[in-house]
Amino acid sequence: MNSPVLLLIAHGSRDPRHAATVHALTARVRALRPGLRVETGFLDFNAPSVPRVLERLAAQRVGEVVALPLLLTRAFHAKSDIPAVLREARTGLPRLRVRQAEVLGPSPLLNSALERRLHEAGVRPGDRSSTGLVLASAGSTDPEAIAVIAEIARELRHTGWCSVRPAFASAVSAGGHPRTEEAVRALRADGVRRVAVAPYVIAPGRLPDRIAAGAAEAGAEVLAGVLGPSPELARLLLDRYDESLVAAARTAPLSA
Repeated sequence: MNSPVLLLIAHGSRDPRHAATVHALTARVRALRPGLRVETGFLDFNAPSVPRVLERLAAQRVGEVVALPLLLTRAFHAKSDIPAVLREARTGLPRLRVRQAEVLGPSPLLNSALERRLHEAGVRPGDRSSTGLVLASAGSTDPEAIAVIAEIARELRHTGWCSVRPAFASAVSAGGHPRTEEAVRALRADGVRRVAVAPYVIAPGRLPDRIAAGAAEAGAEVLAGVLGPSPELARLLLDRYDESLVAAARTAPLSA
């Protein structure tokens, strides 16, 4: 019996770097598990769209798909947008079983990917005690998603950084939640002399560019790269896929 197809669902962007990064991540997942069929679909801006991928899989008589959102928190896309797309697909493709996996974060593997990007940007383990960290996410109006970012920042404080502050790139996260430049300045006001900004985002695009602009505007010494096709993120995608299969096996009805 063939394993369910893994469908990675990305948001999409007009920025060509976004799709290129998603495809590079997909390639890394395929390399980690050569026997697994891995497809990519986009919600907007890029092709193929999620419905088109599912239609193609159904035409090829694929029986089961695990749809994995490339999302770091459970916000609008995970709770509303993606489930609606998948529900519509199930209605039109009744023979194709589609199950939505959990979002990627929080996870120790994501923290490890952050550390990798910070190390690549020039931060060494001995630098942490004198360096403040800004954990900069894209942002959300969802209180659950904002709380997750704040909790990750609290966890990172216990890994040697002299101070850690969360920040948000999107204007929709306004209302007491700092932008990247505001978080950098707050660390300066606390007496932190060296500041590193770590984008908690998967792929380049408008909001990651806003994070970079905020870091430059406030004079942060270090700007890490986006998580991108890091080996840690690729392993996490397979972990979420496997967890979805285990959950499905637990809830499957017993044969008569």
